[in-house]
Amino acid sequence: MPWHAWSWFFSPLRGIAWPRDGILSLIFAGTLFLPVAFAAAQSGSSRDNAEILGAWEGESKCTLPDSPCHDEHVIYEVSTDKNVSSGLKMDGYKVVNGERVLMGTLRCAFEARKKTLSCTSRGKEADDWEYTLSGDTLEGTLTINGKTRYRKIVTKKVTAPSR
Repeated sequence: MPWHAWSWFFSPLRGIAWPRDGILSLIFAGTLFLPVAFAAAQSGSSRDNAEILGAWEGESKCTLPDSPCHDEHVIYEVSTDKNVSSGLKMDGYKVVNGERVLMGTLRCAFEARKKTLSCTSRGKEADDWEYTLSGDTLEGTLTINGKTRYRKIVTKKVTAPSR
């Protein structure tokens, strides 16, 4: 498309000497439109995360017999992580005698296209929490050190947080 076809768009800027041909035209267009495209991509990632954000409640069952693991009723709160651009965090609570007890916070990434949430914790052991979203159900597993499946988790989206 010839440069003059865009002149209506730039009419308020008529006094500026615009490049008309070749590589300068491409460089100019890139410097003008790249920041706009980048901003759109950033806002798109927050929209992509919308379906995973919120409170999830359900059961976390132990899969390793003869371990110190205990089955738990859990509540997960997934929110944006202010410290990591386009990152998420998950606050995990177990419910004991009707009260929430914070177990910890995980850093997470949601891949909207695949509907998968991946969270990791690097304490004394490498914990990998992998979830799959299907409608209002978030199912996942906890794998320790890349090989031992330690938990199976099934939660449902909570419309109002349980407190």
